[in-house]
Amino acid sequence: MGPPSHTSRAVGSTVVQLDGGDSAAEFQAFHRAMDLNRPSGESHFVGKKDELIKAKRSFRTLEGRDILIIYHEGRLYAMDSYCYREYGSYCGELRTAVGYEGGEEFDGKLCIVCPKHKYKISLAEGECIYKASDSREKPPVPRWYSKGVKQRTHAVTETDGDVFVKLSTETRFIESDFYQGEKGKVERAKAEAEDKEES
Repeated sequence: MGPPSHTSRAVGSTVVQLDGGDSAAEFQAFHRAMDLNRPSGESHFVGKKDELIKAKRSFRTLEGRDILIIYHEGRLYAMDSYCYREYGSYCGELRTAVGYEGGEEFDGKLCIVCPKHKYKISLAEGECIYKASDSREKPPVPRWYSKGVKQRTHAVTETDGDVFVKLSTETRFIESDFYQGEKGKVERAKAEAEDKEES
């Protein structure tokens, strides 16, 4: 079960059509509509390796983009810090499916779990996976399925104990892009206010 072949995002009064996500023009139109800067392609110093290992999860803002850095089993990962689905920061309630206090991996992939939506997002690719059964099967057998790459991931490198993150320059639209940039921050603030009113 893959992602839909045609989607659109309403951005204020602008609707950006996204048909397959492979067009650089669509990516640029989306970034303009969301007040997002195109990544420079430069590596940014994000901290000392020992400090990032000790913290296990760290948050940085690079070129206006909010990034989550996760350490797990000898490796550092970086991805957009806001859940692709809707408002909901991984900050504060971040859980990893594997690692910090035991846990498990899903479908052989190291994942984080969105605290709000319970989505399982692979650390390496940003792929959203879920388990479901096909009711047409007798008996139904639970299997893992992919919603595709939903969370933008970024390259992490280390030199002499210094850790750097290079923002992804992938030109296709990835759903976590929506909540980055100034307009995305406004949308997150509105949704957070609505959540507080409901509770």
